[in-house]
Amino acid sequence: MDNLTKKQRQHCMSKIRSKNTKPEKIVRKTLDKLDIKYNIHTKILPGTPDIVISETKKIIFVNGCFWHQHKNCKRANIPKTNKEYWIKKLSRNIKKQNADIKNLRKLGWSISTIWECQTKDEMVLMKKIKRICKNDKKHCFQAC
Repeated sequence: MDNLTKKQRQHCMSKIRSKNTKPEKIVRKTLDKLDIKYNIHTKILPGTPDIVISETKKIIFVNGCFWHQHKNCKRANIPKTNKEYWIKKLSRNIKKQNADIKNLRKLGWSISTIWECQTKDEMVLMKKIKRICKNDKKHCFQAC
């Protein structure tokens, strides 16, 4: 049983956002430090990617470990209450993003994912972003 009332639960859930999340802001701050130019939430692309680096045709999805069920991550747990709902909901999230990635690849985009847990350590995140743009040295400037 949920230890919050229905009204309390609705209030908590209403505070959860899909755009401009804390992990997204951290990734964008790191991209800014590396002087990498990007756009956010490009609606004309499938899945409205979190970060689009147009000049190198790279897309970065910043995924919440819970919402996209990051394998082997402690944040990817299924709530004990209303388990059937959550399994279906989280499964739909994963399937939709996989379909979006497939469509983006057909359009010639290179796709990378940065997980919420990878944004906790600035050095790990910096290395990951450098690796993402490694093959495009002329566009990644001196940082890569």
